[in-house]
Amino acid sequence: MRATRIVPLFAVTAASVLTLAGCATAAGSASSTSDGAASGDAVPVVASTNVYGQIVEEIGGDAVAVTSIVTSAAQDPHSYEPSAQDTLAISNAELIVENGGGYDGFIDALIESSGSEAHVITAVEYSHDFPGAEEHSDEAAGETAAAEGAAEEEHAHEEGEEHAHEEGEEHAHEEGEEHDHAHIEGFNEHVWYDPHTIVHVAESIAEELTELRPDDADAFAANLESFAADIEDVESSLAEIAADQQGAHVFVTEPVPVYLAAAAGLENVTPDAFSEAVEEGQDVPPATLLESLELLRADDVRVVITNTQTGGAETEQVVSEAETLGIPVIAFSETLPEGQTYISWMQANITALSDALAE
Repeated sequence: MRATRIVPLFAVTAASVLTLAGCATAAGSASSTSDGAASGDAVPVVASTNVYGQIVEEIGGDAVAVTSIVTSAAQDPHSYEPSAQDTLAISNAELIVENGGGYDGFIDALIESSGSEAHVITAVEYSHDFPGAEEHSDEAAGETAAAEGAAEEEHAHEEGEEHAHEEGEEHAHEEGEEHDHAHIEGFNEHVWYDPHTIVHVAESIAEELTELRPDDADAFAANLESFAADIEDVESSLAEIAADQQGAHVFVTEPVPVYLAAAAGLENVTPDAFSEAVEEGQDVPPATLLESLELLRADDVRVVITNTQTGGAETEQVVSEAETLGIPVIAFSETLPEGQTYISWMQANITALSDALAE
């Protein structure tokens, strides 16, 4: 980890030690997260984190055998060092789901080193503000993209701004092809906190699984429909906060929750230099720290949101000052807490945010 841990919103127990071929693996190495893993007919899928692994399980059901590489809040995907077991999992995968945008670059390194030709889904490419994203109509919105070999489909989402992404993009990785997913300056890569981006990722997962296992197309389509309905409920919960708290100021010590806060109609007033320094594991400039503390003292900030997987002395100062001033402090994690699904996790985060704003 790059910095001091902060008490999380959910208690996350340490991951159980996984034994493979008589040897205990290092903490954080790939582990199966699907009951269907033993089935020879199941699609072997590797996800960079258990967030994406759980979404694959929602869509694929018993037809997938999912290996999630980063599964614990004690691990930092930015600096994760893959193991030989991870390389083996990637080399055996038929589908790989990564975040991209420089967040989980170890996946691209594993693909290159293993020569994997698996289909690759990169979540950031479905974000409306990903550099290079192209606008399109909603002609195909609501379709599941479950037909094998489906043509390019387009979706538009209007909630004050247009969310755009291009469907039908070829995800197959060819040996020798270069993946360039380094951190993009000014882009918030934590797109799993944007439910609308995630529904498009889920659509792509259903499309790719249908191509790989066409006999299960109906099941994938039904699972996608259910998941999309749950996402609508998440977005409705965010809209309820926006209706009551539109424009309320929040301070985020690191960019992880920014998409969720924006969808709730909240305004992030954190100095960019503060959150960027924390994300990069660097010292916050003294002038920026002073500016941040003055923001809290100005009585405009309603909630301080921290990241359980990043922090440091300056974050601790902000948290201490907020507590002194009576400003609620909540913490969001980057990985899925034990016992949660993506949907239940997002709803719990939204509830925590709503409760904090009500104080």
